Amino acid sequence: MSPSTASGPHLSRPLVGGRFLPHELGGTIVFNLLAAAGMAASLLVAPAAPAAPEAPTPEGITFSVVTVNGSGCPAGSTRVRTSPDGTSFSVLYSDFVAEDGAHAGATEFRKNCQLNLLVSIPQGFSYAIAQVDYRGHARLYSGASATQSAYYYFTGQSATAETNYSLSGPYSGRWTNSDAAEVAVYSPCAEQTNFNINADLRVRAGSAEASRNWISMDRAHGEVENIYHLSWKRC
Repeated sequence: MSPSTASGPHLSRPLVGGRFLPHELGGTIVFNLLAAAGMAASLLVAPAAPAAPEAPTPEGITFSVVTVNGSGCPAGSTRVRTSPDGTSFSVLYSDFVAEDGAHAGATEFRKNCQLNLLVSIPQGFSYAIAQVDYRGHARLYSGASATQSAYYYFTGQSATAETNYSLSGPYSGRWTNSDAAEVAVYSPCAEQTNFNINADLRVRAGSAEASRNWISMDRAHGEVENIYHLSWKRC
């Protein structure tokens, strides 16, 4: 007969931690005290506070390009579009492609683009980037690899958010990298602050150096746009 099913007056003591408490320790009293202590501890755990709701999207929001620099965005090849409902803005490139392998120049394996955007929003609001959807196309032969990386920040602030995405050959077609912010970093209140985006594409032919390998984020290889989803709060 197992201890857990035994009966009889000499085994009537409570079972705690696989052992019966001796009568001289006041087994029943000790067991009741342990149970009461556990109940009291559970009462001390406060419920989690609900997350503060986001502010409604304000009207009159615009994102516009101030400066463009980099090998991946020649003059006139980049534009920004704000969504009609103010919940996001998109960056569109028309000549952003990195390539390596056959007939590629020595510096073509890496392309980058630094954008400085003027942001116009109503007073009393602050915004953060909640998620970014990066899209593009690639053609990689076996042995080749490519990476897409980007980071963004507010002018005058050191806090940045960064994303990295990798592809390996063989690969041919469209790619998407969706990156949600773990911690929302909001723009400063009561001041106009520009927004900066630094994007980078790299490809290495590896053992596929006899073939043209490339990765792009431009419209020349298909309709693509990078979408920055916004989160709003009141100051």
